[in-house]
Amino acid sequence: MELAPTLTGHTVQNRVRAAGINPHHWYPVAWSSQLRRGKVLPVQVWGQAIALFRDDQGQVHALEDACPHKGVALHKGEVQGQNLTCPYHGWQFAPDGRCVAIPYFPPEQKLPCVQARRYPVQDQYGMVWVFPGDGEQAPTVPLPSVPEYDDPQWLRVAIPGQFNAHFSICNENTMDVFHGFLHRNLQGWFNPKLLQLRQSDTLVEADYQVSYQGWLSQFLGMGRRGDRITTRTISIQYRYPHYANSLEGVSKMYLMRLPVSPTETRSFTLLFLKIRLPQTLTKMIRPLLSRVIWRFLFKPFLDQDVEMVESEQQTYHNNPQRHYIEVNPAIIALQRVMLNQAHGAGFHPALPYPSLDATPSVAIPSR
Repeated sequence: MELAPTLTGHTVQNRVRAAGINPHHWYPVAWSSQLRRGKVLPVQVWGQAIALFRDDQGQVHALEDACPHKGVALHKGEVQGQNLTCPYHGWQFAPDGRCVAIPYFPPEQKLPCVQARRYPVQDQYGMVWVFPGDGEQAPTVPLPSVPEYDDPQWLRVAIPGQFNAHFSICNENTMDVFHGFLHRNLQGWFNPKLLQLRQSDTLVEADYQVSYQGWLSQFLGMGRRGDRITTRTISIQYRYPHYANSLEGVSKMYLMRLPVSPTETRSFTLLFLKIRLPQTLTKMIRPLLSRVIWRFLFKPFLDQDVEMVESEQQTYHNNPQRHYIEVNPAIIALQRVMLNQAHGAGFHPALPYPSLDATPSVAIPSR
């Protein structure tokens, strides 16, 4: 559905701050490099505690982080071969969750019929992904596509993000190109214009025109001189529950969202840049260049966003009934998708929050 990109008043749906997730999608939970062979890592997806582990063959597995025997956290245990061993009594669980050994049982004694919940898991694009919903649906749901991942023409920059805020606030920040004002001291973008907007049940696409000026635009190859204004189009696609965007002729970005809880969100972002340097030189210094670009060019932008997002969350927490005004129709479209996905999945908040029906919406008259 094509929507008018006119910046007029729109309905603000505060209840999106209490929305749950649709669990029938793949969510990134860790960078692959964090999970070495024989290591166990505790993660959460919307309040579901999960123990990730990589076995001696290098395969990644995910079990509910609770031993079926006493409920002890399995991430405190150890990997033995392909199995995960509980630290309390030494019960061993196979990758499918079956109990396969109890050290104090004699060899001839039958094991109890207990099983830890197994989560479908994938190791792709330098991330470990978990499917927290119905495991039978997992094979039918594809991961987001990242075609630039192994393309040597692109420099890949991995960007971690941590927010003490509901995922809806984080998502709105990513869709909201109008907050370039926040980054003005970093020579970010300015004079944004919403050109096109499209929405379906699972998708929001928005095209913005933005302008750049300064040393950063010159470094990224948007112009030969930093004192000249360069205008480009940035296209943002939110395909629930993750993002992709492209800045015309300059970069592509894939932002994968992990809703940890109603007040904590993480992001796993892959940024791809066309750096105007000789390819042989870029290849030699690629890892160092990626770290430098992340630390000194893009982390300052993220730090400013984190401060604003967490401030918004704190204000909502202090008064969930407070009314808000929104003039960007892309944000309203985004809220509709998140609410539709939450309601369709029937998956509710993991922690007590105001009921969806109790939190008011505010109709703002068009000017």
